[in-house]
Amino acid sequence: MERIYFDNAATTSLDPQVLEAMMPFMTEKFGNPSSIYSYGRETRMAIEQARKSVAKILGARPAEIFFTSGGTESSNTILQAAIHDLGCKHIISSPIEHHATLHTVEHLAKHAGVKLSWVHILPNGHIDTAHLEQLLSENPEKAIVSIMHANNEIGNMIDIEAIGSICKKHNAYFHSDTVQTVGHFPFKLSEMPVDFITGAGHKFHGPKGIGMLYINENIKISPLVHGGAQERNMRAGTENLYGIIGFAKALELATANYEKESVYIQSLKQYMHDQLIAKIPGVSFNGDTFGKSLYTLLSVNFPKNEKTEMILFNLDMKQICASGGSACSSGAQQGSHVIQALEKGDDIVTIRFSFSKHNTQQEIDTVIEALSTML
Repeated sequence: MERIYFDNAATTSLDPQVLEAMMPFMTEKFGNPSSIYSYGRETRMAIEQARKSVAKILGARPAEIFFTSGGTESSNTILQAAIHDLGCKHIISSPIEHHATLHTVEHLAKHAGVKLSWVHILPNGHIDTAHLEQLLSENPEKAIVSIMHANNEIGNMIDIEAIGSICKKHNAYFHSDTVQTVGHFPFKLSEMPVDFITGAGHKFHGPKGIGMLYINENIKISPLVHGGAQERNMRAGTENLYGIIGFAKALELATANYEKESVYIQSLKQYMHDQLIAKIPGVSFNGDTFGKSLYTLLSVNFPKNEKTEMILFNLDMKQICASGGSACSSGAQQGSHVIQALEKGDDIVTIRFSFSKHNTQQEIDTVIEALSTML
């Protein structure tokens, strides 16, 4: 039986064209980008070309784009700098952030003596913008607001314009974890009221271990990692050369094919939603499923019983890959903090199905059939 992969919000397969673009830099073009001879200059030029490409696609300037190891490092860099360089005394975040943000802001609140506030979540999983405004109004200290663009477990998307405008009004910095949306939606950062965003190559058919950080050109911060002048003194350490090439190529392909692929993937999400309702009794869904939401992701609740408690294991036995909430911590058996924040109660089992351009309706039919036999 062929494996069916419905966990694309966790990671995606590497596009063959991306691997092809990376290969020369894994073989003959191996020079250190910091070296002054031709081998080094060749790879330095390739990195800067990749930076220009990423900046152009995201509507930013090349000087605003920094390559990192991924979304986690990017978010850590910004949140640490907000406290130590930008003088923020107050962090406002949401209880449904990815752990890359959640654990970082909790650490800073504990060890850096800053105030940490949680913005309320509405029953549909969206941010309570009135409460955000209230938190900023009531606290005059310099603040950074860190709220993700799209939730990795339920798919809900914020209105970056609306949140950014509230932050600007109260003179607060705005950081958005855009790991689930870079490579999946168009950006025009020069026209968006956001100070910092993050991205990870492996979420849109690029390589793992490479990410990006956008820092608005009017903001100056210190590096998180010290010891070298790479990334214009922002990130010490020899660059992940082939990762950077792969990131830029994957973003270029994702952008070129966005309109066709997003419509196709959205149709898969709709089809699975409709088939679940038609064939599996008692299912419900989390978040703003077909409103302001990722087209790549469907968060499904099954009634909790002896059969559904083993659902992920039984799907795996049938070579079907899905996730129980967030895959970044799927080894841990504690319940999802996102689902808990929605206050759905303890009588459900939640599975996240997430789709890519490689999935098919036939695969969905197979999964629905498998669910029918095990529930």
